[in-house]
Amino acid sequence: MPIRIDNDLPVKKILEQENIFVMDENRAMSQDIRPLDILILNLMPLKEDAELQLLRSLSNTPLQVNISFIRTVSHEAKNASQSHLERFYTDFNSIKDRKWDGLIITGAPVETMEFEEVEYWDELTKIMDWSKDNVTSTLHICWGAQAGLYYRYGVAKIRLEKKFSGVYKHYTFHKRTPLVRGFDDSFLVPQSRYTGVDKEAIVNNPLLEIVAESKITGPYLIIGEEGKNIFVTGHPEYDTITLDQEYKRDLAKGINPDIPVNYYPDDNPENKPIKSWRCHANTLYTNWLNYYVYQQTPYEWTKKA
Repeated sequence: MPIRIDNDLPVKKILEQENIFVMDENRAMSQDIRPLDILILNLMPLKEDAELQLLRSLSNTPLQVNISFIRTVSHEAKNASQSHLERFYTDFNSIKDRKWDGLIITGAPVETMEFEEVEYWDELTKIMDWSKDNVTSTLHICWGAQAGLYYRYGVAKIRLEKKFSGVYKHYTFHKRTPLVRGFDDSFLVPQSRYTGVDKEAIVNNPLLEIVAESKITGPYLIIGEEGKNIFVTGHPEYDTITLDQEYKRDLAKGINPDIPVNYYPDDNPENKPIKSWRCHANTLYTNWLNYYVYQQTPYEWTKKA
């Protein structure tokens, strides 16, 4: 897929080096095509890392996609330069008066806090309310999934006895569901979280459907209102070394973390991790863009009832 992003976005060079088709603004304007407009609310502290991971994952469809980034204004990012944020990000007030084909809400390192205690909770809920009438489909990732399930459907967050960290085996249900088309019977997903979601509350809600889960980490892919909202409780977009970086960061903090499950060869942190989840990650994002955004969004939003 040709991803259309700002010509000066720093991760553009990395994507091109990885042979990912990135379309510049001039070429995009020359094509007589209606691209998809995807908005990414990036709540991750390392903004550029999250940008790169998500753009990789969105790069495997023949559709042309325009990517725009927004950030919260009620929280000051401490790990991203102000110049980067001012150059490549906008805020909710700047985008709220138009329609969007898709919205991605990322995870955030605030999962041990109560939702209402998060500094930007009111701003986030305002965006989620707005998306009901202004976005075709919203994809929520990790903490973003927990926040969305809680705010939209009243599904509680559950504190785990110990952190899920590693690459876990997951299984699909209802293989005809478009979101999991092309998935194998089992597949691997990185998980990195201290909290989970209330499975019973999801099962008992007629608006929600679990389509993939892990026997260890619980529900993984949840569809709300036939795809209006989609929740991904893990991190399929993670790079090969992301869990390694988190593990060594926690060691340096004296947290004494467990070695990530099924991640290092021979469970030896001295060994280089092997990425074993990219195919299913790419398929997930491709299916979301195709079946829940492209196939559902109107060519002209004004014609949507």
